[in-house]
Amino acid sequence: MLLTYCYRINPSDEQITIMERWLELLRRHWNYALGQRLDWLNRTRSPIDRCSLVSEPIGEIPEAVNYYTQQSALKETKKLFTEYKLIYAETQQVNLQRLNQAWERWRKPDTTGKRGGRPRFKKPGQLRSFVFPRVNNSKAGAHLKDGMLKLSRIGEIPVVMHRPLPQGFTLKQCTIVKKADGWYACFSMQDDTVPELLPVDLVKSAVGIDVGLEKFLTTSDGDAIEIPQFYRKTQNKLALAQRVMSRRVKGSKNWEKAKQKVALLHLHLARCRKEFHYQVAHWLCSKYDLIGHEDLNIKGLARTKLAKSIHDAGWGSFLEVLQAVAVKRGLIVQKVNPRGTSIECFNCGSRVEKSLSERVHHCSSCGVKIDRDWNSGINILHRALMAVGLPLNGCGKSVMDIEEQQVSFVRSEKPTS
Repeated sequence: MLLTYCYRINPSDEQITIMERWLELLRRHWNYALGQRLDWLNRTRSPIDRCSLVSEPIGEIPEAVNYYTQQSALKETKKLFTEYKLIYAETQQVNLQRLNQAWERWRKPDTTGKRGGRPRFKKPGQLRSFVFPRVNNSKAGAHLKDGMLKLSRIGEIPVVMHRPLPQGFTLKQCTIVKKADGWYACFSMQDDTVPELLPVDLVKSAVGIDVGLEKFLTTSDGDAIEIPQFYRKTQNKLALAQRVMSRRVKGSKNWEKAKQKVALLHLHLARCRKEFHYQVAHWLCSKYDLIGHEDLNIKGLARTKLAKSIHDAGWGSFLEVLQAVAVKRGLIVQKVNPRGTSIECFNCGSRVEKSLSERVHHCSSCGVKIDRDWNSGINILHRALMAVGLPLNGCGKSVMDIEEQQVSFVRSEKPTS
């Protein structure tokens, strides 16, 4: 199992100057290496025996550019630009490894046929982290001991150990990150004793969750959690801060101060949303052994007119957090096909067509009247149980018990958080 713990660090002014200089030099090296790769691509994309339909550079065909050729050129870089000698060598190599990973994601599709976006040139200030790939060994550039982090060519930095490191884990790498409110050290740890997933036969409780915009999620048991809408509640304050920044002279000290205020607001929103996601994930994992959810195309949904609300809810981040929390506890998270979960009746399976504005599922075939999201959650639960090979009554509740629960819900109001 891999874990990452982040701690705030308190570097001195001199150390801050050194780390900011490192980030700027690594940014320039990233841009130069990316330019090399794009130039090689443009010069070799057209076959030599035919003309290209687009404008291509004409000249001598360069040799192939990859991670190994660029890594071997680091010696020449240090001879031409002596300031690169001040940067820890493995940190520069990891910078090229990051570029190579981004390049490979763009050039080669994954198993599903999808590719990442083209790597971009970074403007000043856009590169905000650098990595020491080894920690606490004889050849490592980072050593953590008794709340002090010793970095090669930077010095010792106090670490705010707000929580202890987990026992049994081995420190693998240290990433120094610059955020809006200061500097942080992120330690990646590994433990080969991965918790085993709970056997399907031992699943005692299961739930299906339906994420939405009216309510953050609704479970198949009828519980609902209100959506906090962190961005919606703060967008006026954020708009004011952005308006102030836009009226400042770009690059001036006042512009930098206004920009810092905008960055702090965004950081606060991200942290509030992340904390909320973890609270919900731990609540679900403490109650259920199996959790089913829809395999949504969130990127496609975020291209609609509901984009702002979808990004504010953070469905994708929440599902990633839920998966991580469940793996730590050895629980099962099952994706299901989302097609028709809101249309199908949980009781008789009939299709009840409805618009997005209709929030009540009323089946004309069997007469069931129930909240639309609750109906979807029950359908998701049924599909998750079938996907893992459990009968619909294999988690401690029979189908008849579930149906009786829905009848009692029809006579009551909608569930609240």
